[in-house]
Amino acid sequence: MPNTLPTSSPATNWWHTATGYQIYPRSFCDSNGDGIGDIPGITSKLDHLRDLGIGFIWLSPVYASPMADNGYDIADYRAIAPEFGTLEDFDQMLAEAKARGIGIVMDLVVNHSSDEHHWFKAAKSSKAAPTHDFYIWRVPAPDGGPPSDHRACFGGSAWHFVPELGQYYLGFFSAAQPDLNWQNPKLRREIYDMMNWWLDRGIAGFRMDVISLIGKDVDAGIFEEGPYLHQFLQEMHRETLAGRDVVTVGESWSVSRDTALLYCGRDRAELDMVFQFQHIMEGWDPVHGKWKPRPFDLIAFKRVLNDWQETLADDGWNSLFLSNHDLPRQVSRYGDDGAFRVQSAKMLATVVHLMKGTPFVYQGEEIGMTNVRFERIDQFRDIETLGHYKDAMAAGVSPAEFIAGANTNGRDNARTPMQWSAGAQAGFTTGTPWIETNPNHTAINVEADRADPEGIFDYYRRLIALRKNLPVVIHGRYEPFAEDHPSVFAFTRALDGKKLSVVANFTTQTLDFDVPEGMVCSGTCLLFNYEARENLSGRISLRPFEVLVVIN
Repeated sequence: MPNTLPTSSPATNWWHTATGYQIYPRSFCDSNGDGIGDIPGITSKLDHLRDLGIGFIWLSPVYASPMADNGYDIADYRAIAPEFGTLEDFDQMLAEAKARGIGIVMDLVVNHSSDEHHWFKAAKSSKAAPTHDFYIWRVPAPDGGPPSDHRACFGGSAWHFVPELGQYYLGFFSAAQPDLNWQNPKLRREIYDMMNWWLDRGIAGFRMDVISLIGKDVDAGIFEEGPYLHQFLQEMHRETLAGRDVVTVGESWSVSRDTALLYCGRDRAELDMVFQFQHIMEGWDPVHGKWKPRPFDLIAFKRVLNDWQETLADDGWNSLFLSNHDLPRQVSRYGDDGAFRVQSAKMLATVVHLMKGTPFVYQGEEIGMTNVRFERIDQFRDIETLGHYKDAMAAGVSPAEFIAGANTNGRDNARTPMQWSAGAQAGFTTGTPWIETNPNHTAINVEADRADPEGIFDYYRRLIALRKNLPVVIHGRYEPFAEDHPSVFAFTRALDGKKLSVVANFTTQTLDFDVPEGMVCSGTCLLFNYEARENLSGRISLRPFEVLVVIN
């Protein structure tokens, strides 16, 4: 990595200094006792996010939906799901958030719609329907079966037969989520008009769900980062985003260091950031994927994150995260959710937030919520887990083995109710929650953590404040150290003569670490999870999951 430093701070956009917070509405706060989180519940908790210092909320889908995939199957892009509230509730939340300096970033799900969308209902009724070509149809194979052997992400074939038409439609995720045909310019116009409708309403931008799939060439078998992707994103930018002071983040499970700047390079006129997942997939089995997780390998983990810091050092922008609605709880996956839960939660947050990029906090992360331990398959609610369970049973995998994998990496870990208090149902609802509450809410909850001056919430609050106030955290040059060390994550940030050094122990053991010469730093200890040390030099002893941040 080059060691040359910027001579002055580059231009700053509002989302460079802001920290995002993802809300999964179904599990955040239920205001009416039906067991499902809702928009008024979110509004009631905005002060919690203001106190944390959050700059914008990434709101998982709240659109009208039959909820086959908890809202990622949209039946009406301009309506709110009744279980979440009304458009008036949304507008009130938007206004209340703005009053607290918080923007609302909507989840844009336009690779596919719900099979209950009126476009698709018409499309499957007749080949002559105006919206038939809004979806991807193919005739059966010569044997009458699916046109290809592509598998759906949530299990089974990706092709789904409509007998009345004698055609198959593509549902790359599930039959309930038919893929939209981005080759159709009328469809694209509908999408852009919808995006402008929300932007004109005052939202702060979009997180774009699996956006790397929209340019697919189905007949060539190219789904991810297909040949039409970037022309569609550039057209989208021209038609909706150009001239607006909003933020866009595209989700891509295939983006690489070679393709990243095609999405978010400053001259590309596409997106501001991408969510990449290479650091997540390092922990997956090469054959069985996330259902058979590999032991955590810090060296491999560091290599990916360090590479991405280098790739986007001077152009583009990194999104920084370890957890979201699709991933396990980070303290359970990368830290320790037992004796060192508090220390490891603080350490992980420090490493992520002090890299160059925009950090994202997933709901409950700020109090160190952990994975849940389900024992039976009927406790799970996720369409992906349940679909793959069927495939795994057919393949001869034991139920216990599959459930062990799901408890480690399954999506329901992130979707158990937000733990607000030690009371009934964690203060999430007065009714019966749609998914079981983690039993550890009696000890791990917002009320208890916020009452503790050494709690995780207060640590996050101080960490988030650094991004707003220190140019070196926003724009400082990132340089990794001890890259082959199996237990320590170490790096510096430097700008305009300021140097900030971060050293973190990723293990349950106390260890000695020789501070590399380029990291030596004396001055102020900005953050620590045991005790302050004003001098990082020589051989230092690091306690389990200890982290130190020193600035000169």
